[in-house]
Amino acid sequence: MSAPSPHEPLAETFRHTVATAISDFLASRTGLVERIGAGPVLAEAHAATAGGKRLRPAFCVWGYHGCASPEDSQALIRAAASLELLHASLLVHDDLIDASDTRRGRPATHRVFEQSLAGERAAAFGVAAAILTGDVLFEWSGTMFETSGMDEAALDRARPVLQEMRAEVLLGQYLDVAAGFSATGATDLPAQLAQAETALEYKSARYSVARPAQLGAALAGGTPEEIDTLGRFGSLVGQAFQLRDDVLGVFGDPELTGKPAGDDLREGKRTLLVLTALSRSTPADRQRLESVLGRPAGPDDLDTARGIIRDSGALQAIEDRIATSREQALAELSAVPLDPGAVLALTHLTEQATHRDR
Repeated sequence: MSAPSPHEPLAETFRHTVATAISDFLASRTGLVERIGAGPVLAEAHAATAGGKRLRPAFCVWGYHGCASPEDSQALIRAAASLELLHASLLVHDDLIDASDTRRGRPATHRVFEQSLAGERAAAFGVAAAILTGDVLFEWSGTMFETSGMDEAALDRARPVLQEMRAEVLLGQYLDVAAGFSATGATDLPAQLAQAETALEYKSARYSVARPAQLGAALAGGTPEEIDTLGRFGSLVGQAFQLRDDVLGVFGDPELTGKPAGDDLREGKRTLLVLTALSRSTPADRQRLESVLGRPAGPDDLDTARGIIRDSGALQAIEDRIATSREQALAELSAVPLDPGAVLALTHLTEQATHRDR
């Protein structure tokens, strides 16, 4: 692969290269899968890793370029692309936890398996098969990283970052799930907001941007100052990235997001957007918004909830925070002398992560 362009860090050529690396790796698992007779798992692994923004590999690649020029760009791509298998594993489980029907415009993995079996046990099979498929993808993400072709010294430097990333996102996911089952009411809102902030950092910000960028820097042999700077930068971008997701989960166009309109409200997700609206609303509006969360809701109910969120000032507050986080993140990039091309690419990636409609 030729050097990626800092002007177009998510160009089609880059996404195609990442997709090819994933397909090649999954193809290398075919013998194992066929010997065991678990073909549907491999088929779903291919489907679950298709598409997507490829942001995590991009932040990893440009985190590396910020500190050094790669001797083997293909090995770097394979190491970075392994993050997409990790991401797919989490999405498979996330959709199961949220009882989501779709992902990226296609049936969620547990629905695919459910639809493959007739009878009253089809749903139970879908759940079990999705759990195992997610576990397999999680395992394979580690295998792909370890067999990427990066030299052993680079892998030794990067393993602690990857281990932290994997643990943080799982524990952050627990916080997110626990928040959905927590007690409701105005007196609980400060605690819920604090917990949501923690989940935002560990489930999303570090996992989506900070750790991928630091992983690339560690592979490159970056200095502690470079790695710390990319961590601060990444946390800010990652927070803005997830907050944009929260906005799209309520106000997004389903034709673009691949998810039903207002899906976050139906799933009862107590995102910072929703919690901010609850904390700023009148008691009557708070009760009306609570009545929609986690329940089947028609278009009128969703419109009412969106109106409450907008009128409370929560939507504008989150948009303001996204803008502030973006500005602070870009300022962090000047803290150490990173490669100018990498800074340009990371700047473009920041814009693409925070200014989007899907």
